Amino acid sequence: MDYMWINAVRGRWRALFVILCLCELSSVSGQARYSIPEEQAEGSFVGNIARDLGLDVARLVAGKARIITKEDRQYVDLKRDKGTLVIKERIDREELCGKTTPCSFSFDIILENPIQLHRVTVEVIDINDNSPSFPQQEIHLKIAEHAAVGTRFSVENADDSDVGNNDIQKYILKPSDHLKLEIQSQPDGSKVIEMVLQKPLDREEEETHTLMLIASDGGEPHRSGTVRIQITVLDANDNAPVCSQPVYKVDVRENSPEGTLITTVSASDADTGLYGDVTYSTGATREAEQMFDVNVKTGQIKLTGELDFEKSKHYQFNVRATDHGGFTDTCKVIVNIIDENDNVPTIKLMSLSQSIPEDSPPGTTVAVFNVNDEDSDSNGVVKCSINSDVPFKIESSLTGYYTIVTENFLDRESVSEYNVTITVSDQGSPPLSSSKTINVKISDVNDSPPKFHQSEYSKNVPENNSPGFSVFTVSASDADCGQNARVSYFLEEKEVNGVAVSSFVSVNSENGVIHAVRSFDYEQIKSFDFNVTARDAGSPPLSSVATVHILIQDQNDNAPQVLYPVQTGGSVLAEMVPRSADVGYLVTKVVAVDVDSGQNAWLSYKVHKATDRALFEVGLHNGEIRTVRQVTDKDAVKQRLSVLVEDNGQPSRSATVIVNVAVADSFPEVLSEFTDFSMHDKEYNDKLTFYLVLALAVVSFLFITCLLLIISVKVYRWRQSRVLYHSNLPVIPYYPPRYSDTLGTGTLQHVYNYEVCRTTDSRKSDMKNMQAMSQSLVSVDGADADTPHVTKQMSGNVSQMSTLSCIACEDDGLLAI
Repeated sequence: MDYMWINAVRGRWRALFVILCLCELSSVSGQARYSIPEEQAEGSFVGNIARDLGLDVARLVAGKARIITKEDRQYVDLKRDKGTLVIKERIDREELCGKTTPCSFSFDIILENPIQLHRVTVEVIDINDNSPSFPQQEIHLKIAEHAAVGTRFSVENADDSDVGNNDIQKYILKPSDHLKLEIQSQPDGSKVIEMVLQKPLDREEEETHTLMLIASDGGEPHRSGTVRIQITVLDANDNAPVCSQPVYKVDVRENSPEGTLITTVSASDADTGLYGDVTYSTGATREAEQMFDVNVKTGQIKLTGELDFEKSKHYQFNVRATDHGGFTDTCKVIVNIIDENDNVPTIKLMSLSQSIPEDSPPGTTVAVFNVNDEDSDSNGVVKCSINSDVPFKIESSLTGYYTIVTENFLDRESVSEYNVTITVSDQGSPPLSSSKTINVKISDVNDSPPKFHQSEYSKNVPENNSPGFSVFTVSASDADCGQNARVSYFLEEKEVNGVAVSSFVSVNSENGVIHAVRSFDYEQIKSFDFNVTARDAGSPPLSSVATVHILIQDQNDNAPQVLYPVQTGGSVLAEMVPRSADVGYLVTKVVAVDVDSGQNAWLSYKVHKATDRALFEVGLHNGEIRTVRQVTDKDAVKQRLSVLVEDNGQPSRSATVIVNVAVADSFPEVLSEFTDFSMHDKEYNDKLTFYLVLALAVVSFLFITCLLLIISVKVYRWRQSRVLYHSNLPVIPYYPPRYSDTLGTGTLQHVYNYEVCRTTDSRKSDMKNMQAMSQSLVSVDGADADTPHVTKQMSGNVSQMSTLSCIACEDDGLLAI
């Protein structure tokens, strides 16, 4: 009785503790309570949780509302889109709570951003779905015939898994001629069923009696269970067994091995012989029968199952002592389970962000987890921690719930992911702990612009490159990843010498390869620069700029150009050298330029061909033509030099200039020798070889024709010279001042008379008067329209004569004919 009272007090304190916890939770979150019958079909409506908690359905969806249970089974499901609770699986109240009443289960509804926790309690209402049942189908009793009226015989209770009105409400014994049924209620709520002898038995009159004990519940419809009682009337046995103590209390540690001796019950019988021999049997519930075994002879109670404090904290059952005379006594055995620290704390993730942006502020929620330890007292008190090498920390605002939040700013480029190990340990002895590792990836944010390997690039490109030539490659890297690290390259628009830079170069947007759009010419542009922008594909995109300097390298693509002496197609330019010229006399200077640069523009001069190589030489670097020896009378008046001007490029390029030199002291001598100079120029023409080959090929056919042509030309020139010599036509004498004979050296006389003869068709000829190149230039050309002319009829095969016009002018001894 004391034990039952203590249990009742403990139950009230536990109920009070639960109420206080619920009140504490209600201060930080909402609560809801529902009642549903057991055995409801799946999908049955439980309640409108959104309305009852004052939440919007949109909040349930946005907050990712979900049900969190401590058990592995979840009986109720949440329909977020409707805000309702429905049955997820069939609920058996007897399986859930056993005989405990009221029967309820609780779960939490958790919402994120911000985190909210709501406690929901669902009470399961019992329905009459179980019939009363006795431990045995048949009970055998032996009663002495001289048993006194009022003798009591205990009967095992029937068991009904239902509770309340659906539990057993009454027992009926049929027939009740000799025995009547009495039911006594115990302080702990249990009932003791006894049959009381109300009429003496007579073995001689009736040796056996068959009774039916019916147990009925109060449910609708009523359910009942029966047990057959077979009574055998024995001869007299006037002493019943007596238990040594009415209640046996024992404490047993959970997880004790099978076969552990719990206690030993004992009873004594004053009778002797067979009537004094006591046997023991248990009247335990099904659960107790599976856990304990009573030795029939000795009364030892041993453990046959595995004790678990978390499933049941105590067991209570009856042990019946019976003698062979049919008398019995009953004692109660109470087994209290002592808790052991045998449950490792469990970690259950409620929410986990697989990745968080690197720009998340401190305090951003990474994960929410629940910790539970089934042990009690200090064995169930837990402490949580995470590894210290991560930028996260643990916060706890709700009992049993913990949040991992960011402690510092994150940088994916430094660390792209973290392994966070959650460690939970209890305060038992020895303490038990468990750990769970979660992987948190840091998602990229476009916070790193592309970076060129160099801020400035310089590249030498040879001129005359082919369009599309790959100049070189610029490269930029981006510390971000994915789309944020995909770099594209763009040419920044600008003008180079008034022309868009895109007409010079282009850049491949994918790989940064710079191509030349056109062929570069060093003589037009020697260098230019432009900017290349590297831009990533983030949102918004980031970019950086690099400057590219292109230096054009000169190639030897230009041959030297001769500026002086000027080469004309119709005139013969001649430098005049007096026969009295000494060694080293400066005849003229060949002036040439090369538009290339560097060594490609370094020019050298040398005599390629010459009428008399021993008479003249040319300066290697300055192009000055000087006499090598003293001029003699034997030297020909007409001297022809071919000067080769060559640059220093690889390969080198060259140009050739023809320099005509007149070795004479007077103009008439010069004119007489240079009148056919233009004809002899053809001998130095590079095409002479072609004409000679052609002449040899047709020599058999044209030999006579050529001979006649030569004779005719000779006659024509002789007659022409005679006409010129005997002509009395006046000419305007002109001579340069430097060529006066004041110094007594080889210069022209003050006055010379020339005859100019023209035919009537001379205006149609190819000869023309050339204007003086300079003050000292003398040009002898065909007459122009303003020159006086004489028309004279000539005989022979030649019908026309070209007019020779001679004008003398002075320019450092240069004579043009």
